[in-house]
Amino acid sequence: MELFKTLTGVEITHIPYKGAAPALSDVLSGQVHSIFGNMISTLPHTRAGRLRGLAVSSAKRSQAVPELPTIAESGVPGFESGSWWGISVPAGTPRPIVMKLNSEVNRIVAMPELRTRLASEGAELLGGTPDEFAAYVRSEIDKWAKVVKFAKMRVE
Repeated sequence: MELFKTLTGVEITHIPYKGAAPALSDVLSGQVHSIFGNMISTLPHTRAGRLRGLAVSSAKRSQAVPELPTIAESGVPGFESGSWWGISVPAGTPRPIVMKLNSEVNRIVAMPELRTRLASEGAELLGGTPDEFAAYVRSEIDKWAKVVKFAKMRVE
């Protein structure tokens, strides 16, 4: 929500929740007007007609709901936000161990049955190299640091 506000200048009251369940409950009951929710928790409600999807926050359209445009396509260039998970190991882990773990993760991520199951829930699996992941994490830190500064967020 704060990234959206940063890029558009739109005044929206951001109500932070301690998880998707209470946020979904409030939007489904009409207590709040909208939600920036992750695909896995919101897609079942969209498919059931309880929520109306407006756009996806990823850089490209989702395979799960290809009819929904991206937020960037909808008029907010540069908008990209999404949930992601990665595997990290302690600094100093020997490179051969890192590469073996990376190889196994990429092998698992490429399994058709896993890709199909998770795609049906709105998740899209990506593999890659440890260096690509490190670069992605750095870019995320840079992007979100700007949003935190713009929004004048502070730890409470």
